[in-house]
Amino acid sequence: MSRPLSPEPTMVDVDTALRASAYSGKKGGGSKGGDKKSTPLEPFDPSAHAEKENAEAISMWLVILFGLSVALLMRFYMMPGMDSSQQILWLLPVLMIALIRPLHQLVIPTRFFELFSTGNWVRASFLYLFTWLALSFALVNPPIADIAAPHLAGAIDIASSEGISDTDLDGRVYEIRISQDSIPIILGLAVRDNVDARNSTMNLTIYKVGQMDPIVSEYGLVSEIAYSGPSDTFDSVDPNDWARGLRKNTLTGDYSGPKVAPHSEDVSMAWDLCPDGCGPGEYVIHITLVEEGDMVPWKDGDNVWEREYTLSILQSSS
Repeated sequence: MSRPLSPEPTMVDVDTALRASAYSGKKGGGSKGGDKKSTPLEPFDPSAHAEKENAEAISMWLVILFGLSVALLMRFYMMPGMDSSQQILWLLPVLMIALIRPLHQLVIPTRFFELFSTGNWVRASFLYLFTWLALSFALVNPPIADIAAPHLAGAIDIASSEGISDTDLDGRVYEIRISQDSIPIILGLAVRDNVDARNSTMNLTIYKVGQMDPIVSEYGLVSEIAYSGPSDTFDSVDPNDWARGLRKNTLTGDYSGPKVAPHSEDVSMAWDLCPDGCGPGEYVIHITLVEEGDMVPWKDGDNVWEREYTLSILQSSS
């Protein structure tokens, strides 16, 4: 039997293959979607494009100067006449967005103003807001100024001890349930500020509801109060022995200091409220922190922070 002959390979010219492919593509496109109309390109006018670029550059610098002027006005004219932060400090600059278009119409030549569209006004509004916010942030924070008052770093906490069955801090009320008639209570807190917490003034009173005389009464510089004994009392408590526990870094998972004073710059203090033991009742902690200095922009020249906590000791039913 004779073997079937295999077909010989056919040599195809490259130019012929490309032409066939192009013809096939045109034919397929025509059969599916029909002939497509080409979109004519608008003629490019270099002089008109340059004119629009110049108009947008002038608008950009005008908006930046406007945002700078508003930030300086609020910082050096409005804030020195106020006692503390008020709503007008951010509401008035936001409302000034309405002045952007009239300002352009007043300052910019007509041949440039006529080139602006709605998109230009939207971009100018956002540029003004970001410029004002960035400059305002720089003008009211160190090293130029300081509008933040000293405050407690992490509310209050107590040292764990035998007889405490449960603790819970809910806002400004710290509830403690005890299984004994009385327990020792070491109350801890820490002062924090973005400039110098040690040189702020603290007024602290702790008293039991129903008693006339306060258990703790402190007034003076934070550094002087802390180093007169309360700082040593705080350090005598192991960081793991604070009832609210340690602060956990959400990114690394590592633990730093206790939640009541997580940073090393915090000025930590603690007091033994009842050397003979605290029984059920309510204890009120009233604290006022004041910072004075040339960096404070308010009329009175001070930043004030005030807070009142209630320490509620309850007898556990179990």
